[in-house]
Amino acid sequence: MQSRRDFLQKLTASAAALSFTSYAAAAAPSVLRESQPYDGPVLRVAIMGLGGYGSRVAEAMQSSKMAKLVGVISGTPSKIKDWQAKYNIPEKNCYNYDNFDQIKNNADIDAVYVITPNALHRDQVIRVAKAGKHAITEKPMGLNAKECQDMIDACKKANVKLLVGYRLHFEPFTLEVVRMRKDGELGKVNFFQGLSGFKIGDPSQWRLNKQLAGGGSMMDIGIYAINGSRYMLGEDPIWVTAQETKTDPQKFKEGVDETITFQLGFPSGAVASCLSSYNINFLDRFFLSGDKGFAELSPATGYGPLKGRTNKGEINQPVVTHQTVQMDEMAAIILQNKKPVIPVDGEEGMKDLKIIDAIYESIKTGKQIALKL
Repeated sequence: MQSRRDFLQKLTASAAALSFTSYAAAAAPSVLRESQPYDGPVLRVAIMGLGGYGSRVAEAMQSSKMAKLVGVISGTPSKIKDWQAKYNIPEKNCYNYDNFDQIKNNADIDAVYVITPNALHRDQVIRVAKAGKHAITEKPMGLNAKECQDMIDACKKANVKLLVGYRLHFEPFTLEVVRMRKDGELGKVNFFQGLSGFKIGDPSQWRLNKQLAGGGSMMDIGIYAINGSRYMLGEDPIWVTAQETKTDPQKFKEGVDETITFQLGFPSGAVASCLSSYNINFLDRFFLSGDKGFAELSPATGYGPLKGRTNKGEINQPVVTHQTVQMDEMAAIILQNKKPVIPVDGEEGMKDLKIIDAIYESIKTGKQIALKL
């Protein structure tokens, strides 16, 4: 069985470690540049959902300076016991899905990172907000834009922050390409291509269950190309067209997309051509073309190391553990109101779901759909 997590890890495992350069240090997140031990406030985090990615985040957080794993929320008692032993988590910071509302009485937990199937995000984030804790949720933020708005409203009402797990928004190769575009090194950018795909395994997994996933490849990995088009081009699209191809209706049931191609138009005149698939291997590439040059990341979204090149040569950036940097930077956003280069708030997450909603509408109607983000 191959999951997205396995795919992303294996796809990038063979890439060579890349060296630091002077301009690389300038592009790296600020947390990475601290040469002296950190002696400030720490975000105390409980992870909800102790599966494969939850475990990856927990391991990465052991190296974080500003974020600390202090609690767990799971429906599996044996997992809770294992995590308690591994990460020295006290019993009072352990909850299940029925009683985690009681974190409102726990002053030792500041935030909850929701890492559960997509369909659970909305209700769980709203419950976290009502308990007075900051919420971080994995992407996609919800099943549709309406769910995202509900989550945003609940967090605003509770006066807590809502962040989405866009780890690439803090990743050095990604930030370097964004810097190049902002500084005009590529000239007027006219085109973006985003390719995200692999052959998914076990047909019984939750990612192929519409009730839990909300869709198929688009909700899982197509969102990388959607989000990438927006931060790479530095603007939001104003229209979308999309087409679906399904070759295995037994594996990909009604409402679970196999392969979708989609096109986006932007106010500047730039266009994006993207593909999302659960049935095509080795697709993990972003390409940005401008009047003066190009930039390519391939792999573009794996866990690292990423690899990039431009018309001037190879991109050299520091290799980091994405989730370690993500959690440090998110702690700075929550504790210090830091403004990231690329937003990771609820409004950012909702924009991607508005586009996904429109993609599904375009497939259904065969029409170009206007976007208002």
